[in-house]
Amino acid sequence: MIQIGGYQIDTSDPVTWVVAGALTALLLLFWLVLRSGAAATRAARAVEPLAHQMGALGGTVQALSNGQERLAGGLTHVSELQARSQSQMMEAMERRLEEVQKSMGDTLHGTSTRTARSLGELQQKLEQIDKAQANIEKLSGDVLGLQDILSNKQRRGMFGEIQLNDIVSKALPSDAYSFQTTLSNGKRADCLIHLPNPPGPLVIDAKFPLEAYETLTEAEGPEAVKRALRDLGTAVRVHIKAISERYIIEGETADGAVMFLPSEAVYAELHARLPEVVRAGFDARVWIVSPTTCMATLNTMRAVLKDARMREQAGEIRKALKQLHRDVEIIGERAGKLETHLRQAGDDVDGILTASARAGKRAERLDNFDFEELAPDAANTTVVPLPRT
Repeated sequence: MIQIGGYQIDTSDPVTWVVAGALTALLLLFWLVLRSGAAATRAARAVEPLAHQMGALGGTVQALSNGQERLAGGLTHVSELQARSQSQMMEAMERRLEEVQKSMGDTLHGTSTRTARSLGELQQKLEQIDKAQANIEKLSGDVLGLQDILSNKQRRGMFGEIQLNDIVSKALPSDAYSFQTTLSNGKRADCLIHLPNPPGPLVIDAKFPLEAYETLTEAEGPEAVKRALRDLGTAVRVHIKAISERYIIEGETADGAVMFLPSEAVYAELHARLPEVVRAGFDARVWIVSPTTCMATLNTMRAVLKDARMREQAGEIRKALKQLHRDVEIIGERAGKLETHLRQAGDDVDGILTASARAGKRAERLDNFDFEELAPDAANTTVVPLPRT
């Protein structure tokens, strides 16, 4: 038995031992709790710097993470910029490549077009050269033919006649001339111009002394030239005399004739170096003409023919003018009568309009007249009442 204060504890009682054990365990537990609290405090004090370091390390790791995120964003942005720049560069390169290809295509097309055009023009020029060559060959043949014609007197005369026919047919009307006309003396004129009297029909001869002129052109040395000029003058004088004797017939032809030279060179040579032969022609009433002067002479003849025909038609013209004057007088008389009729018609229309206006006014007054305003005892007793039906 144990005495604690006013309590007695029976040591032999198992309950007491159980309670004692429980208290002991409780005390031990309390001591352990105190010890663990002190240890925890010490551990907390020891861990607090580590916690601060861990916090700092966490901030650093967070900063590193944020920096890594920003770096990743920057890298992404740089990558996007690089991709965009690369895309733009590729597009610009493609556009430039297309432009270069188009420019090269246009240049090649233009070059091919110009080349084709140049080849076409060259082909045309070659064709023109071929045509010119053909024309030259034809002209050479014509020249040879002309030489053959001019070497023969008969053919030379035909050549002059053909040229004369062409000039005359272009200058005069068809009824003003005739070719190869036989005169009363039996001589045949190359061309006969039907001019009125005076001067009368005019003969044109188309022959010319070509051999003497060719001798003059081929002459070398003063003596040869002088001799060739003398021969040419003699030949022309003989021809002038023949024309004067054959084609100037008194009472049948004009008092003169024309010698046609189908060569301007022969004509110029005669007037330049043989003026006395030309004067001899004037004395014999034979006028020498070239194609140019013949055309001018024929135009003068055309004016003469026109004037002669105007004189022939003067009587008819006067008669026509007289009839025209009478027609004008008749038109004037009928115009006066028509004016009178028109004036009368105008007066009648004015009278009709005046009567119509007067009738309209009277109808308006009748339409505005009020019969009900008349009283039974009106002063006008001449009003006759209408009978009732």
